[in-house]
Amino acid sequence: MARQLSAQPTETVFRDEPYSRSCQARILAVNEMGGIVLDRTVFYPTGGGQPGDSGTLTTADGAVIPIATTVKGRDEDGGPDVLIHVPAEGAVTVSPGSDVTAEIDWDRRHKLMRVHTCLHLLSAVVPFPVTGGQVSEGKGRLDFAIPESNLDKDEITAELNRLIETDSPVADDWITDAELAANPELVKTMSVQPPSGAGRVRLIRIEGLDLQPCGGTHVARTGDIGPVTVTKIESKGRQNRRVAISLDDI
Repeated sequence: MARQLSAQPTETVFRDEPYSRSCQARILAVNEMGGIVLDRTVFYPTGGGQPGDSGTLTTADGAVIPIATTVKGRDEDGGPDVLIHVPAEGAVTVSPGSDVTAEIDWDRRHKLMRVHTCLHLLSAVVPFPVTGGQVSEGKGRLDFAIPESNLDKDEITAELNRLIETDSPVADDWITDAELAANPELVKTMSVQPPSGAGRVRLIRIEGLDLQPCGGTHVARTGDIGPVTVTKIESKGRQNRRVAISLDDI
């Protein structure tokens, strides 16, 4: 786990503005491995089955630092959460105090957002406990606890696309830890519990279709997902069924 790199938590622009592609930021620290901590960022860190963003940091004098991924870090002594931008191998070095423009690979991020929102819809179409999942660029999957599977790819594909075509709004909301504890049915994932202890938990609400805790990035409306296909349904153990989906335009 990363050591503390900053006396303040990273401002998460991506959470309030998921469609922002870039932002101005200042380098607060660089760790012993070259990981870069900014005061604010549009880069989403790996978590919740969604990969960390890649992109670039550009200094005021035009030097470009390719960022391979972004991860979470935390002080071992309980200090603030920080996000660490991991430079690609061979990238130029930078120093704390420098101002940079942080820009994500938007094409990749938008595909991840579309898939992530689609997986929320999938969890509504297949109403069983979720035992695992993964968001990838243009495709994703969820694992469900289903003793005997009679899932049909074509039926699920049709229902997913029907929900997508409703163009329902997607928004976030917040509830307290106590409210989440009083409503355990909101948590669909058996293997991963939403983070608690900070006093509140973020929810993603797909109007009239789904509501569940999630820290990831999502499209603004289901119509932004576009057409999808269920590509495979397979057994992953005695009671687990994996349902894989793909965006049709990748």
